[in-house]
Amino acid sequence: MSTTSTQVARTMPARSLAPDIARGMMLLLIALANVSWYLWGRPGDGALAHPPATSPLDAVLQFVMMVVVDARALPMFAFLFGYGMVQFARSRLARGIDEKMVRRFLMRRHLAMILIGALHAALLFMGDIVGAYGLAGLVLVWVFFERKDVTLAVWIGVFLVLIGALAALSIFGGLVTNMSSPEVLEEMARANQGADVSSMRDAAAGDVAYPASITARLGTWVFIGLQGLLLVVPVCVLSGWLAARHRLLDEPWNHIPRLRLLAIGGLAIGWLGGLPGAMHHAGLLPLHPALFWTFLMFTFFTGLAAGVGYASLFGLLAVRLERGPGAAAVEGGERSLPTFWRLTASVGRRSLTFYLWQSVILAPLLSGWGLGLGAHLGTAGALAIAALVWVSSLPIAHWLDSRGSRGPAEVVLRRLSYGSAG
Repeated sequence: MSTTSTQVARTMPARSLAPDIARGMMLLLIALANVSWYLWGRPGDGALAHPPATSPLDAVLQFVMMVVVDARALPMFAFLFGYGMVQFARSRLARGIDEKMVRRFLMRRHLAMILIGALHAALLFMGDIVGAYGLAGLVLVWVFFERKDVTLAVWIGVFLVLIGALAALSIFGGLVTNMSSPEVLEEMARANQGADVSSMRDAAAGDVAYPASITARLGTWVFIGLQGLLLVVPVCVLSGWLAARHRLLDEPWNHIPRLRLLAIGGLAIGWLGGLPGAMHHAGLLPLHPALFWTFLMFTFFTGLAAGVGYASLFGLLAVRLERGPGAAAVEGGERSLPTFWRLTASVGRRSLTFYLWQSVILAPLLSGWGLGLGAHLGTAGALAIAALVWVSSLPIAHWLDSRGSRGPAEVVLRRLSYGSAG
């Protein structure tokens, strides 16, 4: 470690707030990414949730979202979920709980997440990811949790090669198909109608009776969950494990060069990788609209890098905040952050609660079985509402902090995971 890094480490608290800040900011990105799934009653663009832009502002915002947020926030969520699994196990082992019992706790925790995810999907939001992460956790802990770092790195590489190969094949197939006759391409477009995202969205959040919407949401949730399990979640979770084993975000001041490399490289790859899909959506590429899937896998593939890049960026931010002039030392060696970041960290410590909170507000506000505003909003209005919902979580998190309370969803998950033994 360099002299500078050593000096920084001596002034830092024993555990950084970087994971909590990252989770708090992640929830803002999640809110922005998810709100378009409630904009029902309009045609979609194949696998994209964005409705047709009704203004230049909407068109610009959709382009930015596809480059910066879509398929980028969820990999960050999965990375931090994996990171938290190692933190969870480490804290229990530090209390003297044996490894077999820790594995049992993890198994029960992930089963509980599947239950919570199913209820979330059935009652409110078809795009729930808690259940998919719970299922991934069950499988990955069973197969990989006690494996060496090199084994995890090899399997991360294997998954990346597979996803990269699928992305390359998809691009090749799309470009070749684009050379077909106009009649063939129009037939493909007609075949896509009724089987795209807009149809699923209308069935789950549109002008339908609430009981009927439950079935639609559960069916879509299973499809999306399996897709995420196969494509995104394993790589991100295993990467989160590696990062947590080396305390990348717990002690970010010891990893500043690595965090810089991951932040710059990951965001560069992720944002550049989002450009082809965004350009196709905007009509800037000579590719038929029916071939919306051409860059879809490539968007997911490069989104993996962006997810790690965002987490690393917030790790660097935490180092700056925790050693900056606005961070006054407090009792116990921790630091008092500027108010906004302290509240963001409070939200991040209750990430499950405030992830579900977004659906509690957005679903009845925007869905056809509720107030139905989703049928009348454009992208700009929807993103503004999503941001306000995230902002509303800040004072609630502050109130819970003042009472020394966990979030209600964390309390439920904790009880289901290990009862009174934890």
